[in-house]
Amino acid sequence: MNKENILVINPGSTSTKLALFRGETCAAEENVPAPAGAGALWDQLPGRLASVNEFIKQQSGGELDAVVGRGGLIRPVPSGTILVNDAMVADARAGYQGEHPSNLGCALADAVARPRGIPAFIVDPVAVDEMSPLARYSGTPLITRKCLSHALNVHAAARKACEETGKKLAETRWVVVHLGGGFSVVPLDGGRIVDTNNANSEGPFAPTRTGGLPTQGLIKLCFSGDHAAADLKRITTREGGLIAYLGTDDALEVERRIAAGDERAREVYEAMAYQVAKEIGAMACVLRGELDGVVLTGGLAHSDMFCGWVTERVGFLGPVFRFPGAFEMEALALGALRVLRGEEEALTYPPEAAS
Repeated sequence: MNKENILVINPGSTSTKLALFRGETCAAEENVPAPAGAGALWDQLPGRLASVNEFIKQQSGGELDAVVGRGGLIRPVPSGTILVNDAMVADARAGYQGEHPSNLGCALADAVARPRGIPAFIVDPVAVDEMSPLARYSGTPLITRKCLSHALNVHAAARKACEETGKKLAETRWVVVHLGGGFSVVPLDGGRIVDTNNANSEGPFAPTRTGGLPTQGLIKLCFSGDHAAADLKRITTREGGLIAYLGTDDALEVERRIAAGDERAREVYEAMAYQVAKEIGAMACVLRGELDGVVLTGGLAHSDMFCGWVTERVGFLGPVFRFPGAFEMEALALGALRVLRGEEEALTYPPEAAS
């Protein structure tokens, strides 16, 4: 039996990650730098597409069964594998919930798949939103909480925890923590993202982000006259957290300083773990304390020191699983594969079109 050929496209800020999967196995992969001096995000589409087509020519001769791209800031959608269509590409291009390189994913997948007459998908985009009405309240009707998370890696890590425990995702309840440049702390109820901190606005501070800030202090900072809006966005999303306190977002560097006796580095690093543990506890309350365990994933899950501090505080909630790194390429391919094999139905976009 021939294995399905699936092209995976994951556009990031500085590169496009590409992979060819044959069934569950990655047969080839490449990380192609973004076009030099391409400027605005959507001006990069032709150059990135040329790189994708060159990769196809080199690796598979153009014979594909499906293409799957990283999903971006489109309309709120449920978890799962979603067919790309014109409406999705239009929303991604318009930046329906904001601009991000992942918005290019559906457009690149569509551009490759359409001429070949094969399906194009996205899987568990950042815009996955299955929050309850209670979770949307912020404290003022002027602001509604948004559900934006590292949904793709969250689901991938939860599936790995299910494999280890012999359970089905639909029958489990986890608190999953993606530990990257920003942190997503997510209660998964039967595979549904029922709440999350928005890593750009809430939750623990992270290597590059401030997380949630004291409201009155933030208001004072906004009106101090020292910072424009663009400065504050940079401070909170790219220059916060470890960078702000220690001048680096490199956890290995921080741990080297700690090993050399730097008590300030130790306190900041442990404070970050402390805040992660607090957020895990809050999300465990969303699940009424009835969970199968806690799952740590992302780059910082490699750290025994950091994860040890977190585990000391949350271990009473259940077993703590660690799956270091990101599994985005694998998760994208497997999401498409489940549809091709009839194990799942592809969802329609926009979500109201499915009802």
